[in-house]
Amino acid sequence: MKDFAIIGEIHDKVGIAMSDPVNNLDIGALLEGFDHPAILLSNDYQVLAWNDRYRASFGDIQPGQHCYQVSHGYDRPCDQAGESCPMQACRGSKEKERVLHIHNSPRGREHIDVEMLPLKDVNGEPRYFIEVLKPVGFASAEISGEQMVGRSPAFTEMVDLINLVASRDSSVLLLGESGTGKELAAKAIHEASSRAGGHMVTVECAGLTETLFESELFGHVKGAFTGAIHNKPGLLQEAEGGTLFLDEIGDVPLGMQVKLLRLLETGSYRAVGSTQLKRADFRLVCATNRNLPEMIAEGLFREDLYYRINTFPISLPPLRQRRGDMALLCKSLLSKLAPKESYVVADSAIKALEEAQLPGNIRELRNVLERATIFCKSNVIDLPVIQRCLTEQGAQLAGSASSAPEQWTDLKTQERDYLQRLLAYCGGNKEKAAKIAGISPRSLYRKLEN
Repeated sequence: MKDFAIIGEIHDKVGIAMSDPVNNLDIGALLEGFDHPAILLSNDYQVLAWNDRYRASFGDIQPGQHCYQVSHGYDRPCDQAGESCPMQACRGSKEKERVLHIHNSPRGREHIDVEMLPLKDVNGEPRYFIEVLKPVGFASAEISGEQMVGRSPAFTEMVDLINLVASRDSSVLLLGESGTGKELAAKAIHEASSRAGGHMVTVECAGLTETLFESELFGHVKGAFTGAIHNKPGLLQEAEGGTLFLDEIGDVPLGMQVKLLRLLETGSYRAVGSTQLKRADFRLVCATNRNLPEMIAEGLFREDLYYRINTFPISLPPLRQRRGDMALLCKSLLSKLAPKESYVVADSAIKALEEAQLPGNIRELRNVLERATIFCKSNVIDLPVIQRCLTEQGAQLAGSASSAPEQWTDLKTQERDYLQRLLAYCGGNKEKAAKIAGISPRSLYRKLEN
């Protein structure tokens, strides 16, 4: 309501008749009422006024400059430069619009949540616009050792979804291949939420038996089972007021899925061996690299639990959909791998990595780069070093030819060899291997047996 009151005051101050020049009016003082950087724009994109928060974050604006010049360095409006333009959308809807952009700032390029608010004339037509800029703190468009990093459209779309849901208490389901950064995304959701003051507690669901999972999550009392020699609080208690992150939710045993569903529906639970009912207060974030609808069809995952955790799904893009982020990712990963060194990745090496098949995504890219820091003889990681690392990794450059003589075998043998290597890469996880291969687990079993 505060923003609407400020908008109304500015609306009155500007005066729809516009008999006075805007820059003679004290609009800047009224913009101070916003909690974020804010500017007033004319219908032709000219910046007319700005508040102190804008000045502190982005610096002063020269008279006559346009928003697209200041924010992006463009010589034309965003929609004419291949980006979405919130002002253009505002003109069409005549209502508030928002978009996630990458803006220039004194700190480099930043992800900014832009809100555009129209000031209408007596005929209801937008005449002036207030642009409110909210920096996104959990993602970076520059080198970062802690934040999520990227500028590609696929990455920006994911950041936009995280930014939209973070302030809510809705359950989030993170979907994506192994190594795409699901835990980092969960951390971003937690830190951008109202629960950031509490703990984010991670439960690794893979490999836990039903009994162990229940004890870890709910806790147990002394004597509940053999070996329970004292009371032990569960992870739910630690997550009180914070976020519970269930990683690889698809691996939760069927029997435990019923108890998890009851927890989510009632908000209450009992420690193992206890009759005392406890209340739980947490925000749920789940992640999986498995096809849950397919598991439901096979009777491996409860449909009611799926709909309970799938309030707001977010798909994390694989590395092959983020080719434009490769150079930035390499710089950020190397800054963490070797913070005291100044490694540079040659353009030819970046291109090779963009063309490489890296099913392990960012996690596999990190391994390749760490190997490169060992192989390279200087601070320059060049193409031969990357090619050696990719060969050692087992990844194949798209379209590259081996210098060794080719050993031709029949198609069935090649297919079986491929699936065996893939299964070894997946640590024996047949579900994961089948998903990467694009076949069902049943087909995988059959092809390996033949």
